Amino acid sequence: MSLTILVSMVLCFALTISVAVSIGLSAVIGIQMSNAHMLTSVKEMFNSLNKFPLAAIPFFILAGNIMETGGISRRLVDFAKSIVGGVQGGLPMTCVLTCMIFAAVSGSSVATTFAIGAILIPALIKHGYPTPFAAALQATSAELGVIIPPSIPMILYGVSAEVSIGEMFIAGIGPGIFISATLMLFVWVYCKFKGWGKQDGDDRLSVGRATLKAAWALLMPVIILGGIYGGIFTPTEASAVAVFYALLVGMVIYREIKLTDLMAILRKSAISSAVVMFIIANAGMFAYLITRAGVPDAIGRWLVEVLQSPGYFLLGVNVALFIIGMFIETSAAIIVLAPILAPVAQHFGIDPIHFGLVMVVNLALGMITPPFGVNLFAASTVAKISVDRIVRDLIPFVLVVLGGLMVISYVPVLSLGLRDLVYGP
Repeated sequence: MSLTILVSMVLCFALTISVAVSIGLSAVIGIQMSNAHMLTSVKEMFNSLNKFPLAAIPFFILAGNIMETGGISRRLVDFAKSIVGGVQGGLPMTCVLTCMIFAAVSGSSVATTFAIGAILIPALIKHGYPTPFAAALQATSAELGVIIPPSIPMILYGVSAEVSIGEMFIAGIGPGIFISATLMLFVWVYCKFKGWGKQDGDDRLSVGRATLKAAWALLMPVIILGGIYGGIFTPTEASAVAVFYALLVGMVIYREIKLTDLMAILRKSAISSAVVMFIIANAGMFAYLITRAGVPDAIGRWLVEVLQSPGYFLLGVNVALFIIGMFIETSAAIIVLAPILAPVAQHFGIDPIHFGLVMVVNLALGMITPPFGVNLFAASTVAKISVDRIVRDLIPFVLVVLGGLMVISYVPVLSLGLRDLVYGP
């Protein structure tokens, strides 16, 4: 049965059927072959969605879309540019820094790509940066949307591996800042080498003025993350607070959102949420079948036998996840693989929170690697160029993030240091 499920799923992929539908169809075939009642599929799909932490996903998506429409993203760009925009290559550094701040509320890399890319990609092109470089930079920087907490993939990992989402969030701060700093250092050196960005400081606001204009926007991640870590509300409740605060700032303080805009924002958010939930439902049904078939146990035993040390295990898993992330959407990959790999990681003495960060960062690379990188398609849409023109400029960014991933994998204190400080080891 397991072989049939795998073959049918690969065949669906080859026929360019969407990942969610491919997983669902192969699971239905598996149910038919096992002579189980077809109501099992409905039951398992419902059970996959019937988890309170998942309620945070549509709220964070809605908050990100409200921020995009309400002028919050533009003010964050001005703030970031006031800090790092005065040096050569300051505009690309502004892109990375803005995405890091925006990610601290939106939780979505695609939302970050559209919200920040719509402002910065034209600005980069205007300052003489090649369009493919601008698009590749934006796609890579937006990846921080799933590494910096709150993060939708972190919520999915927490639910799938049955670990604390709050601990996942606080553990993501260190790796997120580390990758952001690495990307900023790289683009600064790269722009120096290429001779780009010598006029990046033009029209830059002073730090004081930019901070004053962005004060309400900057307060948003402080309220959300501070409330979670201060025990005032749970991550799920924080998502609802994010929506309320974004509406307050966008409609009352900045006054850039009108009542007539709300329907379009809600419609866009509902469609995005439905896509994610559909993937979760089908992946949950698929995970039920492979667990029933004993696949996770078999893979776990095989990994323990072949990869006989934590170092080799992390290396092997990183290689496998990097390849898987190229072809399977991040949410689906986490839901299917986390229940399989997390117990094996614990067998090797790897903290499940640390392993979760390794999974999230690695699979986030799939958002910027062909052929199915969603950030690539989003960035190419904003930049109005084809995806194949971005790939060459994308390679250095992928290598930089891969280097950061290796550090995160083998230096666990980067993920666990802050977690242990707040929650205890």
